[in-house]
Amino acid sequence: MDSPDPEATGTFWEHLDALRGSLIRAVAVTVLCAFVAFFFKDVLFHVVLAPGDAGFVTYRLLDAVGRICGGPETVPEDFSVKLINTGLAGQFVIHMKTALYAGLFCASPYLLYLLFSFVSPALYESERRYAVRTVGTGYVMFLLGAALNYFLIFPLTFRFLGTYQVSWEVENTITLESYMDTLLMMTLMMGIVFEIPVLCWLLARFGWLTAPFMRRYRRHAIVLILVVAAVITPTSDVFTLLLVALPMWLLYEAGIQVVRITLKGRQ
Repeated sequence: MDSPDPEATGTFWEHLDALRGSLIRAVAVTVLCAFVAFFFKDVLFHVVLAPGDAGFVTYRLLDAVGRICGGPETVPEDFSVKLINTGLAGQFVIHMKTALYAGLFCASPYLLYLLFSFVSPALYESERRYAVRTVGTGYVMFLLGAALNYFLIFPLTFRFLGTYQVSWEVENTITLESYMDTLLMMTLMMGIVFEIPVLCWLLARFGWLTAPFMRRYRRHAIVLILVVAAVITPTSDVFTLLLVALPMWLLYEAGIQVVRITLKGRQ
């Protein structure tokens, strides 16, 4: 029978000292990555502002698909949305915040390693394997959700809302703060949403969730998905709500298959 690491035993103060050391290293690495991101401002904002440019890869791909499927007349026209700053220190503050988020993102693998290194000595060998599998899969799924938002959901949302006009007399000028807040919030929310299959797997491992139960309450889940999508969507339009709700529904269906396979493997 496996057992926790004998080195895991220690006094409360020894564990507290180890926790303090991990926190200091985590903060130091995050700040270092944030400093690097801050000084590479051009590269940082080239990446962050790219979905707002008409030459972004998603728009070029959609234009190419439109030409192949229906000819030039089906290709959307190029768009132009002007970003403005309304506060005296607004751009500098946004620069610092964006660099901090970028530093946290770049340091996240090391932060997860520190967290696992701190708690793993107290886990059984089987628990360590499950922890590695769960954290690793959860991290990859979060990255997939963030990537989906960056390359598809946010660009389509920005293009639709940024060019929508009630009248040609009303020009759209989007504040930089609004752009950044929407991008960051949607990225975080989509990353969390992509944890649905991982959560389903965990609940199935504990015996708290079954595939027939998820199929039986599929319609209820769809209603709940629409409600959650409406809550987490930073904008109030139906277009963005459906863009967020569709991946959630697909992930729910994927969760059913994950639960089915998990329970089948336990039999």
